[in-house]
Amino acid sequence: MAFSEHEKHRFEKAVKAFVERRRPPPHLRAEIDTGYRIERQSIEIFELRPAYDDPNDTIESAIAKATFVKSKSLWKIYWMRADLRWHLYEPMAFVETVEDFLVVVDRDQHGCFFG
Repeated sequence: MAFSEHEKHRFEKAVKAFVERRRPPPHLRAEIDTGYRIERQSIEIFELRPAYDDPNDTIESAIAKATFVKSKSLWKIYWMRADLRWHLYEPMAFVETVEDFLVVVDRDQHGCFFG
């Protein structure tokens, strides 16, 4: 089930602030940038770069994902491994709030999200 408009707005405000803090300086954003999307019950953070073979095309590289599990009122945290599949972030697979998810991603204690 998708988020309500109120929930989506609250989550978007937190994620947007996080992404703005993590974005590169404006003069580099054409070469590398950070973005996010909120779809259904998930929030995804990703890196944006021009495609190698066509600079007019953009490539997204996944960084982190959180999915809300309504039955448990918890967020599951995922990271993208080299096999290009989402895996639970085992050091801390569940958090209670979107803000907690963003703190875990920002700290990146094991180098899973930003390397």
